Amino acid sequence: MNQFKNKKVIFRDLGTKDYQESWDYQEKLFAQTVEVKIANRKLDPKDAQITDNYLLFVEHPHVYTLGKSGKPENLLLDEVGLKQYKASYYPINRGGDITYHGPGQIVGYPILDLDNFFTDIHKYLRFLEEAVIATLSDYGIIAGRIEGLTGVWLDHIEQKNPRKICALGVKSSRWVTMHGFAFNVNTDLNYFNHIIPCGISDKAVTSLQKELGKEVDISEVKERVRFHIGRLFDMELLISEEQK
Repeated sequence: MNQFKNKKVIFRDLGTKDYQESWDYQEKLFAQTVEVKIANRKLDPKDAQITDNYLLFVEHPHVYTLGKSGKPENLLLDEVGLKQYKASYYPINRGGDITYHGPGQIVGYPILDLDNFFTDIHKYLRFLEEAVIATLSDYGIIAGRIEGLTGVWLDHIEQKNPRKICALGVKSSRWVTMHGFAFNVNTDLNYFNHIIPCGISDKAVTSLQKELGKEVDISEVKERVRFHIGRLFDMELLISEEQK
């Protein structure tokens, strides 16, 4: 393997994009990176190609996604209900159970070759959580983790009213990642009433807007999340307007 670690990460804000289209785009970048790694195994290390890294931000139209370990019954809407709420539904290949994506939510898809950073999927998840925790701290909100549960939570210490503000679900192969996190900023939380979020029935969901009592500039929040991800992973973020 090439011993050079590429810490450069191409950042792209895809704006509002259909879930299937975004998933296909992720799969394309993911497959390209995996193919390079497979090809490198047949080469002399000095001839190996470096692998690219990407960080995608996107907002989706209303959609429910079910992870590999999820239970379909955690979606409480049938096809008629989905049409009524103008929402789509996809069983997908990430970990975790069911979640919701929609307008006002920052969905982050890091497609990283962790060989360029560190080969520890648990550390990877904790760093994504920490980036959101640090962003919330910038807005004066204390957040953290609850043992045994992924994601970012408020009232995570006393747990009198624990509520999730960011969900995580990832896939990795050959240390290349895809899927990622969903951070509720100005999200319509009513859509969570139609699922058992992440299969957890006894805890609430919240948003930055709800906690602050006002709508938040989502562009500003994106900048803060991007900054903290770059800091934690020691990335060199390269902002690109190109989407495909």
